[in-house]
Amino acid sequence: MTDIDSSAQQIHTKPMLNFWQIFNMCFGFLGIQFGFALQNANVSRIFQTLGASIDDIPILWIAAPLTGLLVQPIIGYMSDNTWGRLGRRRPYFLIGAICTTLALFVMPHSPVLWVAAGMLWIMDASINIAMEPFRAFVGDNLPNQQRAQGYAMQSFFIGIGAVIASALPYILTNYFNVANTAPPGEIADSVRYAFYFGGAVLLLAVCWTVFTTKEYSPQELATFESHEQHAFTAQYTRTWQAYRKAAVIWSLIGAVLTSLVLLKSLDKQLYILTLGVFAFGPLQWFCSLRLQHHSDVERDEQGMIFSVIDSLFHMPKAMRQLAVVQFFSWFALFSMWIYTTAAVTDYHYGTQDVLSKAYNDGADWVGMLFASYNGFSALAALLIPLLAMAVGLKFTHLINLFCGGLGLISFYFINDPKLLWLPMIGVGIAWASILSIPYALLSNVLPAEKMGIYMGIFNFFIVIPQLLAASVLGVLLNTFFDGQPIFALIMGGSFMLLAGISVLFVSSNPAKQ
Repeated sequence: MTDIDSSAQQIHTKPMLNFWQIFNMCFGFLGIQFGFALQNANVSRIFQTLGASIDDIPILWIAAPLTGLLVQPIIGYMSDNTWGRLGRRRPYFLIGAICTTLALFVMPHSPVLWVAAGMLWIMDASINIAMEPFRAFVGDNLPNQQRAQGYAMQSFFIGIGAVIASALPYILTNYFNVANTAPPGEIADSVRYAFYFGGAVLLLAVCWTVFTTKEYSPQELATFESHEQHAFTAQYTRTWQAYRKAAVIWSLIGAVLTSLVLLKSLDKQLYILTLGVFAFGPLQWFCSLRLQHHSDVERDEQGMIFSVIDSLFHMPKAMRQLAVVQFFSWFALFSMWIYTTAAVTDYHYGTQDVLSKAYNDGADWVGMLFASYNGFSALAALLIPLLAMAVGLKFTHLINLFCGGLGLISFYFINDPKLLWLPMIGVGIAWASILSIPYALLSNVLPAEKMGIYMGIFNFFIVIPQLLAASVLGVLLNTFFDGQPIFALIMGGSFMLLAGISVLFVSSNPAKQ
């Protein structure tokens, strides 16, 4: 950060930062969210334009959570062990921003569906490279008492960036007369220009943070760490025998489930889930071999793959409890992101014809709805700290998640699409809370030297529910709701209510980790 107080080296504690220092270190998130919001609001539309059916959309979207599952813990581990001219986390901000910008420029020119799906994969991997270190960046640079403020500032920029990005196609069409329709197999100009603008904003915003902030060196962080009391110190109890036994069990279960899907000709999307279960077996087998044959090597020095898996099994109690909250929350969000366009155009505009004006008007309106919930999120981010001071973090999160859940369910009961901005108030409140409170609850119990890897592992509990949603949502809709996408929003709202209830079971006693 700019002009870090040099007295920190004398008092051995991180100095309090002023408003503008926190502003600069979080500003890059505005750009990252610009790319993320353009992706969320427009990728389903691009897929359908290029010929994807409603049933294909979840499997095509699998790129987003799967790349997060793979990339974030890797980048977390690497950034924990990086130090150079640009510091510890900032090199990854910059690399991720450059790659995301290039992907945003290329994706709206995808000639066929498989190219668009591949570009989504590249785009989401790049966003994750930039995004993951930002969470650890706050933990690295802010003292404990300012971390909630730092994550709230991130939520504010996420909201502002997403408002503008989500509304861009609508604005370009209605205020600048840019066409929102195109010949079959081509992406509308309004979407293409929005992606160009978003790529430029993303790169500039991230560069602002990279070049206006500084980071503490590993030596300084070690000094701070030695003078801070952390509630959590990992107790490494998992043996190589336990890893080997679990490896066999997970592989067998995954193989059986995959065989059932194949033999029963079940929905192909279920392969995502069953192969994921199977893959966790070999990873644990690898860990067992490392512990068995390299017992003289410290666990923290056993390599990246081992460190990620081993840290997963030795994470703090609060992190395990928050995993349940995150599971329900992100299942709900993923349901909204991939099905809102289909739900609104079908249920409220009465069309599934992706070439019709009604469909594209509805898709543009979804962009505005996404902009509105992000706008409400930005406002909520300013108020959440005040509510937390009054009722505590857990009850604040419960209230906010209930607002979001009821908002999603109300889509079914609102017939006039012009009124759909009303439930987005609740969704925006929940979104701001999801992006800040879990991290505020978690960050104070994580050791500085493993902040990145634990934040990457915490992303598992964002990604796994999205993988599950991509695997089963289409099956559930076709089996129980005649393929009507509006019911995906109802399911999402119900899961968000469950997330609110689950937060009550999160331990608020830092001594019991």
